Amino acid sequence: MSQQPPVRSSGLAPPARPDASMSLLTNVMEHSLDDGYAEAAARRSEGGGVPRTLRARLGLALGLVLTGAVVTVGAAETRIAAPVLAKEREELIDRVQAQTRSVGELERTVESLREDVHERQRRALSSYDSGASNLAGLLAGATAVEGPGVTLVVDDAKGTGEGGDGPRESSGFSDTGRVRDRDLQRVVNGLWESGAEAVSINGHRLTALSAIRAAGDAVLVDNRPMVPPYTVLAVGDGGNLASAFQDSADGQYLQLLKEDFGIRTRITAEERVRLPAAPSLIVRTAEPQAAGADGGSRTGAADTEKDAS
Repeated sequence: MSQQPPVRSSGLAPPARPDASMSLLTNVMEHSLDDGYAEAAARRSEGGGVPRTLRARLGLALGLVLTGAVVTVGAAETRIAAPVLAKEREELIDRVQAQTRSVGELERTVESLREDVHERQRRALSSYDSGASNLAGLLAGATAVEGPGVTLVVDDAKGTGEGGDGPRESSGFSDTGRVRDRDLQRVVNGLWESGAEAVSINGHRLTALSAIRAAGDAVLVDNRPMVPPYTVLAVGDGGNLASAFQDSADGQYLQLLKEDFGIRTRITAEERVRLPAAPSLIVRTAEPQAAGADGGSRTGAADTEKDAS
């Protein structure tokens, strides 16, 4: 009986697949949906997504009823609250307007009383050197002034506040087209350095105690909010004052704001401008001294004698 020779392996492995190294990726692509998810989707398609049992159907109906009730109640409350909110808003606006009118009346009363006090001071000092007191009042901003000067108008860039499309957009405090408190500070300081004798912003007289600050996006002058355009009046030698300011560092700073960021400015020399007196002057350390018989100060004499002893 003949025997078949044993079959021997040639020792050569079958050729490898070109994508053998990508077996994991191939498996993910071929079986992208897990078997459990596939079974759940099949059961859902067979059942049509509607609960089969009576209890489940009743639960679904109850949930829909509750959802509809919540939406209905919310809409009703919103409709009821809308008139109330509108009324409260109108009342708040009326209160603000009433307080604004009251502040205006008080300012007019203060101005009238200031003029009366100034007239009484003038009559009381008629026999003394009233020139010195008048000069002190002018320098302190306690009296209104009138004379030649300049009008400088500084306004926000065109389009600022209409959706944030200003030249400096709205990415930060220094990157908007709005005039900031530090801009007005430099303008005012530049006018003083250029020879201005008195300065006001939007009719508000500035003194040595005045402060220009910011509260959010609002500019405050002595804690009073200002709105653009900012009209700065300065008393001085009109033509020379305007030229000196434009040539100063602060004037060039304002010009850069105009060229680079669209800040609108306009300066003109005026034959006559009028600045009101400062609304209030608070003296913290100065005290009046009683004059002696020789025209000197009794307090000063007493201090001198005390120091000499």
